[in-house]
Formats: sequence, structure tokens, C-alpha cells
Amino acid sequence: MNEEKCCEGSNRNHQATASGGAVYGLGFIGAAIYFISHATGFWMGVLGVLKAIVWPAYLVYEALGKLGV
Repeated sequence: MNEEKCCEGSNRNHQATASGGAVYGLGFIGAAIYFISHATGFWMGVLGVLKAIVWPAYLVYEALGKLGV
């Protein structure tokens, strides 16, 4: 009986995580298309895919730099 009560509200956090994952997924696809379309060779395309994976880190770094934090 205690098991049922402790897990009742656990679905709320999964819904918020799903929307964040969707935004990251769309951002990844867009960044990958951008970086690959601007690549001059195969290895630059591979580097573009790697950059597309970590694009949020670049975004936050630049935003904090502009804000002077």
C-alpha cells in the first residue's frame, strides 16, 4: 500500500522532461543540418555532428558572456 502512495505523483516530472528532450532534439537536427551544410569536407562534417551534440553548451557560454556574468 505504501508503494502505491509513494509513486502517485512521479509522472509529473516525466512530462516536463519530455518537452525539454523534444526541444533539444529539434535543436540538434537543426544544428546538424547547419554545420554539415557548411562543411568543406568529410571530417568537417563529422566535426559538425559533434558540435551539434554540444550546441547548448556554446549557447549558454555565449549568453553568460554577453550578460557579463
